[in-house]
Amino acid sequence: MAEVARRVSATAGTVRLTLLMCLAEVLGMTSLAAYPSFLTELSALWSLGGAEAGFIGGAFFFGYMVAVPFLSGATDRVDARLVFALSNLLMALGMLGFAFAAHGLWSAAFFQAFSGAGLAGCYMPGLRVLADRVPHAAGTRHIAFYTSSFGIGTSAALLLAGALRLLVDWHVAVALMAIGPALAAVLVWLCVARVQPPAAHEARWLPRFGPVLAHPRVRSLVSGYAVHCWELFGLRSWLVAFIAFGWTQSVSAPWLTPTEASALVMLLGQPASILGNEAACRFGRQRWIVRTMIASGLLCWLAGATIGAPWWCLLIVVSLYNVSVMADSASLTAGLVHAAPAAQRGAAMALYSLGGFGAGFIAPLVFGAVLDLGGGATAPEAWIGAFGTLGAGCLAWAVFARRSV
Repeated sequence: MAEVARRVSATAGTVRLTLLMCLAEVLGMTSLAAYPSFLTELSALWSLGGAEAGFIGGAFFFGYMVAVPFLSGATDRVDARLVFALSNLLMALGMLGFAFAAHGLWSAAFFQAFSGAGLAGCYMPGLRVLADRVPHAAGTRHIAFYTSSFGIGTSAALLLAGALRLLVDWHVAVALMAIGPALAAVLVWLCVARVQPPAAHEARWLPRFGPVLAHPRVRSLVSGYAVHCWELFGLRSWLVAFIAFGWTQSVSAPWLTPTEASALVMLLGQPASILGNEAACRFGRQRWIVRTMIASGLLCWLAGATIGAPWWCLLIVVSLYNVSVMADSASLTAGLVHAAPAAQRGAAMALYSLGGFGAGFIAPLVFGAVLDLGGGATAPEAWIGAFGTLGAGCLAWAVFARRSV
């Protein structure tokens, strides 16, 4: 009986911690939606071309890419709870700077990068908070729920931005959205117990990637996450603008605003992440990831071709595409957490994020450049080529990875 009681208590503790970290992550995701929600408005206000607008969107991920080796790697040395709380405050400051000091291409890109650097100490360190406190035998469901909260938070932030833009101008809206990361910092600092990471005395502040790259499975998952994030963040950076243009081409009047439609698309992808991890556990992780990447690599072309279709058709196809993008998200991350040695988990997560968000920095810029080359954002055929850039990496990864299925 004592053993049963101990297991029940441990399970309840895991559930409570998972829910708390999911809530904190949702609160912190306002930073990801702040610029994309107002992209069309700011492009007109600052006279931005597609490549310039994409550059600002990508700057967020550039900041993430630069900061993640330090912040995620530091979780091998200090409690991830501390890194998470301080980084959320950093992200809130970046959003406030964007709200009140951004006035064009370079200033907007700077504050986007500042906010992205804050996220670098939130997403993977938040996962590390879970990994250091949940037993390995508990499986991967807590990881799947945590990673899916990333998209839930983005969807909620898009809805929040859409509601705020009806009441206040974009400056005030972004400033109000900065409250989310600040609340996340307070929540985790007050409600999560302190834990010392294993082998903290041997770890370095700047992680060593060599020992991590010596693991073939880790290498495969890092490259897989890179092409996944290229697709995911390229899509999220341009989704509101794509739907806004699609609405103007539709023969019937949609009953959703572009931000509401984008939030719905993002939200529908989250069950796919959780269920995708369950399918990966049942059918084999590598096999599942290969098949979902093939599907998303093909569906991206169809999604781009829906410009001019009835609004409900565009929404259905883009939602299906996003579901295929998200179906391997939790599977990749759960695989990385279990494949990485415990003492090198922070370094592995840092490398994983560096590859993923580095790709997220380039993808919006490439998307915008292809859009410009195709005739600009008002040319329907240009969107097809731009969407085609999103899935190219997934198809290439799937081809090379099939040999190990």
